[in-house]
Amino acid sequence: MIRRLSLLDRSRTREGQPPAQALRDTVELARAAERLGYHRFWVSEHHSVPGVAGSAPAVLAAAVAGATRRIRVGTGGVMLPNHQPLVVAEQFGVLESLFPGRIDMGLGRSVGFTGGIRRALGRDTGDADRFEEQLAELLGWLDGTQQAYPEVHARPAEGLRIPAFVLATGEGAGIAARAGLPLVVGDLRARARVTEIIERYRAEFRPSPGGSEPYVVVSGTVAVAPTAEAARRILVPEAWSLAHSRTRGSFPPLRPAQEIEALPMTAKERELYEAGLTGHVHGTEEQVAAQLAEVAAETGADELLVTTSTYDRTALLDSFERLARVAGL
Repeated sequence: MIRRLSLLDRSRTREGQPPAQALRDTVELARAAERLGYHRFWVSEHHSVPGVAGSAPAVLAAAVAGATRRIRVGTGGVMLPNHQPLVVAEQFGVLESLFPGRIDMGLGRSVGFTGGIRRALGRDTGDADRFEEQLAELLGWLDGTQQAYPEVHARPAEGLRIPAFVLATGEGAGIAARAGLPLVVGDLRARARVTEIIERYRAEFRPSPGGSEPYVVVSGTVAVAPTAEAARRILVPEAWSLAHSRTRGSFPPLRPAQEIEALPMTAKERELYEAGLTGHVHGTEEQVAAQLAEVAAETGADELLVTTSTYDRTALLDSFERLARVAGL
């Protein structure tokens, strides 16, 4: 079995509820994750997405850390091409200073997903190609080795040890390996591709102050319920949101499963919706235990980062409680 179990919450909005409620739900979920024994609780960065309220991960991470006492708190992740590395270093320096020994810095290389968002951020698609350079600068601000601006210091970050993780997209695995940092990779539906990325990372890994040996976090959706059908219904709202976004160009708030199951769908919507329901780890506790054992055997992962979203918060919390039992937390 994978040694550590963590949660990533994207602050998904729900139909009929304001974005503020999604943020409050994230904080409450973090409290539950701590109570259940999860290792980390991470939040994400999405800009101008109707179905996601989590646009400012460092701010939300501060709220989560302030509402909890022991669980590690971080980001999955800050999209570094959207920011100046100095500002990111300062933000995480403040977080680590306020909540010492509990802060993680998960970093991704995506930029805003539409031209309008990229222009509003003052970025373009080419900024993703600078991720490795930006990562090195960010780490330099933290350990005091950056030399481009000798008169500038990242306060209060300089000298603090803040674990950094690289989210693997495209060249992310090679970048993580060269930097000697932990790798976060998903999703579990593309198991062969995930395994290929992990193998490359391990083969190319170079020890560094950020890690003496490879460390792999696999990320994916997991749903656990009393029956396999109940677990599948947990997946329905997110599957429909993805199908909607790919056919209509917008990512909507989550809707109740029973409403979605009654919707008339075009052939294309039905195809995408059904695809969104397949391949995830889901089922009863016994079924999920067997599936996670397969994931562990195939990937050799050190940690599982669960990213499940659904409309029914009661079913979601029950799923996380059952998963904690499966993992022996």
